[in-house]
Amino acid sequence: MSTTVETAAAAAPTSPAAVIVAIDGPSGTGKSSTSRAVAAQLGLSYLDTGAQYRAMTWWMLSNGIDVRDAAEVATAAAKPVIVSGTDPTAPTITVDGEDAAGPIRTQEVTSGVSAVSAVPEVRTRITELQRTIAAQAQGGIVVEGRDIGTTVLPDADLKIFLTASPEARAARRSGELKGSDLAATKEALIRRDAADSGRKTSPLAKADDACEVDTTELTLQQVIECVVTLVEEKRAAK
Repeated sequence: MSTTVETAAAAAPTSPAAVIVAIDGPSGTGKSSTSRAVAAQLGLSYLDTGAQYRAMTWWMLSNGIDVRDAAEVATAAAKPVIVSGTDPTAPTITVDGEDAAGPIRTQEVTSGVSAVSAVPEVRTRITELQRTIAAQAQGGIVVEGRDIGTTVLPDADLKIFLTASPEARAARRSGELKGSDLAATKEALIRRDAADSGRKTSPLAKADDACEVDTTELTLQQVIECVVTLVEEKRAAK
């Protein structure tokens, strides 16, 4: 009897090892599209950390907080309740129970998010939230942002840093923002890079043990395939 049970157990397929994947990089490298697609393909949870900082910024703007006043932002940072859904096929984000998926993508929020995300109290609050979400993802998770591999999840199983030339990134972003000026978009990206890389708290940076993937000459599908391969290799090695 026991032999039969043992044989059946041995024959049963094993679930893939849970992995925590950190994907970092500047805007326009394909982070979000790649991360969502990889998570969906491999059955992992997904977290867009940039959306959380945008949600915080939107709340500040909606509540009359001067996002350029670091002290005022720091004082208010603990107030909003931000909840992120982790289904890669339909990610959600709410602030104080209100759907914020649309409002956080406005130009006003885009213009203010670097200033808000540079405030240490904001980063501490959001980082704690991100770590909690990652810890609760039993089957594994893909977390994308700018400081995931270096600060938020330094012990992630796999760290990937996506890069691309400013020209390629500007062209992609202009394609997303119909009718936008290519040169102006490029300048905006370069300014955002400088702000994110130059902030004192958790700057945008490549982790020493991250795999760098230059997406300049790659299609989105090629980037997805590359990252899926890296994740599958890491799973197999666990």
